[in-house]
Amino acid sequence: MDKITIRKARPDDLDTLLQFEQGVIGAERPYDPTLRPDPLHYYDIPELISADHIELLVAELESGQLIGCGYARIEQSKHYLRHLRQSYLGFMYVLPEHRGKGVNQRIIAALKDWSVEKGITEMRLDVYTENASAIKAYEKAGFTPYMVDMRIGIGKEPHLGI
Repeated sequence: MDKITIRKARPDDLDTLLQFEQGVIGAERPYDPTLRPDPLHYYDIPELISADHIELLVAELESGQLIGCGYARIEQSKHYLRHLRQSYLGFMYVLPEHRGKGVNQRIIAALKDWSVEKGITEMRLDVYTENASAIKAYEKAGFTPYMVDMRIGIGKEPHLGI
């Protein structure tokens, strides 16, 4: 098996990261009836690559193929929490053929290290309650369920021209 390196994303990774973004959207679409139809983008990937308060990492094989990614974004915590800032994890993706090999765990560990270096003591992320495999992976990394975000659709959606 190829050696896997975790490294900071670079601008020349953009095309692959755009494909990964569509992988994330495709995986999440069955859990979220509120998503607009394709084409859809979640992230400003160039900003994720260049912003000082965000660490976007990729997992790369020796061959140069990118197989996964994830970011930590430092954000202000709510004023009533003990910690002033926290890292929010997002854009967590591993190609299907490389899942179950610990790639996500390595990316999370590197993002934890970066966050600790920045003085952060709290990490958070969002995951769909029905996405059992993602929940299991995050629990394996030490995350615990914290709060459930609930919703209800009411009335008719306005026409958005899409």
